[in-house]
Amino acid sequence: MNVPPELRCLAHGAGLAADPGPTVEDSAALVCVHGCRVPVEGGVPRFVATESYAAGFGLQWTAHPRTQLDSATGTRISGDRLSRCVGGLERVAGRSVLEVGCGAGRFTEVLLDAGARVFACDLSRAVEANHANFRGRAAHFVCQADLMALPIAPGSFDVVVAVGVLQHTPRPEAAVRTLASALRPGGLLALDHYARPPGSGWAWRLFAELSPRALLRRAMLALPPRIAQSAAAGVTRALLPIHRRLWRRGPVVDRARAVFRRLSPVVDHYDRLPELSPGQLAEWSALDTHDALTDRYKHVRTADEVRGLLVAAGLVEIEAVYGGNGVEARGRRPA
Repeated sequence: MNVPPELRCLAHGAGLAADPGPTVEDSAALVCVHGCRVPVEGGVPRFVATESYAAGFGLQWTAHPRTQLDSATGTRISGDRLSRCVGGLERVAGRSVLEVGCGAGRFTEVLLDAGARVFACDLSRAVEANHANFRGRAAHFVCQADLMALPIAPGSFDVVVAVGVLQHTPRPEAAVRTLASALRPGGLLALDHYARPPGSGWAWRLFAELSPRALLRRAMLALPPRIAQSAAAGVTRALLPIHRRLWRRGPVVDRARAVFRRLSPVVDHYDRLPELSPGQLAEWSALDTHDALTDRYKHVRTADEVRGLLVAAGLVEIEAVYGGNGVEARGRRPA
């Protein structure tokens, strides 16, 4: 097993080493000099005993392990999004990168292909898909861990990436401070966050609370994760054909489609990702509809508010702009 130098025991902050297991490929555990043992299951060190609020994401990414990988879609969708967030992929080449909330690895793949050494982690069982996708790549390590209790040495990474993560955590403010503390002096933090439109008033807030998607999400959150996953898939199968039929039918139908898209709980990528095939578009809709209906936390912020999170974490050279899935931002730890 590849054990990165930044890896630490949560209890003592000591380095960890692989304890030989029953096979050459996998160790049975990681051990520290004080006797702590971190179990390794399926080739993945497990620093948490439960997925907590992220169980739905674990189901999502193990069901769709390669759906959003650029190597599977034949596109640059994930690569372009990450490049915008970090300010160019040349910034990660040859660097040590902590990727938090790695999921199945759509951005892990981009980082590895750009020449980064990647320490990936996720609270959910998505790490199993990540491990399967990149098993054997020498620059890759993945573990199951909580963002708020990372098994790393403080101040040890050149770059920290958290894309598609913060809005789903209980406390994004605390999460940003934790991520910033993982940076070396001069290191770069890149992240994104769901957006709230600037100047949005009561009408926007009312629709956000009472839209069909919001109401259905409340019902989904009351269900066990596996039942919610099946329900979200059923909703997508029922409504996505209507989205498809209304696509590119002329100006009158386009206006009707715009209204339908606002009312439908299904995430529709037909306009936004036309480079995907019809089958890929359907799979992405199923994945993202499940994401939108089953995420336990869904925070929204303006670009100025996201900038404020980075300022409060002590970062400098901050950029925060609207783009992608909301707000894309980055900042550096002072050198």
